[in-house]
Amino acid sequence: MIDTVPGLLDAAAGEFGGRTFLRMGEVTRTYAQTRTAAATMAGALAERGCRPGDRVAVMAGNRIEFVDLVLGCAWLGAVLIPLNTGLRGGGLRQVLRAAEPRFLLVEEELAERVVAAGFQGELWVVGGDGVPAPGTAPAVPAAQVRPDDTAFVLFTSGTTGTARGVRCPHAQTVWWGRNVSDSLRLTADDVLYTCLPLFHTNALNTLAHAMAVGASCVIDERFSASRYWGRVAGTGATVVYLLGAMVPMLLAQPPGPADRAHRAWRGLSPATPGSAWEAFRERFGVTLVDGFGSTETNLVIGSTPEEQRPGYLGTVRDGFSARVGDELLAPVADGVPGELLVRSAHRFAFCTGYLGEPEPGPTAWRRTGDRVVREPDGWFRFVDRIKDVIRRRGENVSSHEVESAVRAHPAVADAAAFPVPSELAEDEVMVAVVPVPGQALDLRDLVRHCAEELPAFAVPRYIDTVRELPLTATGKVRKAALRERGVTATTWDRSTSPTPARHQT
Repeated sequence: MIDTVPGLLDAAAGEFGGRTFLRMGEVTRTYAQTRTAAATMAGALAERGCRPGDRVAVMAGNRIEFVDLVLGCAWLGAVLIPLNTGLRGGGLRQVLRAAEPRFLLVEEELAERVVAAGFQGELWVVGGDGVPAPGTAPAVPAAQVRPDDTAFVLFTSGTTGTARGVRCPHAQTVWWGRNVSDSLRLTADDVLYTCLPLFHTNALNTLAHAMAVGASCVIDERFSASRYWGRVAGTGATVVYLLGAMVPMLLAQPPGPADRAHRAWRGLSPATPGSAWEAFRERFGVTLVDGFGSTETNLVIGSTPEEQRPGYLGTVRDGFSARVGDELLAPVADGVPGELLVRSAHRFAFCTGYLGEPEPGPTAWRRTGDRVVREPDGWFRFVDRIKDVIRRRGENVSSHEVESAVRAHPAVADAAAFPVPSELAEDEVMVAVVPVPGQALDLRDLVRHCAEELPAFAVPRYIDTVRELPLTATGKVRKAALRERGVTATTWDRSTSPTPARHQT
């Protein structure tokens, strides 16, 4: 069985050699050309002293040099470490100390930041002299890597604490390709479109999704809500990749002819608000497929285009196990919220641990930090990140459920709920709300709406209207930034402001 990235690419090139594999900017490559590019990129890396097991970092946006380094390192047996382009200062210094890369490829505008953070290895600046590139050296044979050898070290976003380097083995990437391609029902005739950053596991593994079935992969530079459907149409994409936060942003755009002028009919979109699922399909003609998967694990739980339940993650996929545990990780009954625990029967389908930490046992249950409910029929519903639970008046309030209720208001485009200190100890519920452009948002009406959707203890006390939510480069809301800002002079407090002003965008 194929269980390494070079093995996956070699097999795909052998079966689908003349078919288009990658389109990125002005570059188009077939599967055969991509295998050659990987082998000659590996040769160029070897000429510069890179050896199997060496760590090679990259800090760049979505560009062909990034993909060349991904496949070249895998072919050579080196370990690739993608770095979030938003890192700087102390956060970047911490990641570089933990990763200890020997080489680092960086875009010119980010080079000074890397040097200031203390990088001591060999620096390659995109566009500069001496940068390894496909075709500049003889091809080398694929390294004899093992399925448990580390292919990538991916640092978690670190929005609520210190980022940790996740050791992702070769087999984990191969299983991502098999599992997601099956969940999305991909075929060799599909065109996959992603504009998510390549330093994130979602976009990085899109390459494996395509290779698993011989599909074509289009990687765009970045997400733009106003240009999104035009880009999808222009690429001929049949499948799109989104994050839950992007769905409300697209729905908030003014309707137009581009909404349906494309070929895409399904998309992978983890954490899609249940209230937005049907609206998205009706407007854009795209069925969204949800699921649970993390940098540390794989697609353990998921749905398919034909099996859907809006607001639910899906059911456990073949080869995986999942259960819900209490504070002591003991199993809880169906219908009772608890932490999601997952396990894999596939060899090395999960990460092999974190940098500097021992490897977990291959059959160990993995904690996810997600609070979920399992229904009696086996469908899983996401409740909250455990660290995002709000404790108010002795009750646990799910920020996810508050956000879902707020987003269901017709004048709300997006929302984030988070705790702020209460005069009575514990927490108060606060939400940052992005109104629909051009619509007036009556905050008192929003509270009435929430009171109809939520228990009294979960109705937000504080509301801030904002133009946009602070996001990480991977589309996650930076709730740490919202909590740090807390209640300000512009925050409406329903307990002291009986007549809020309307908010007009």
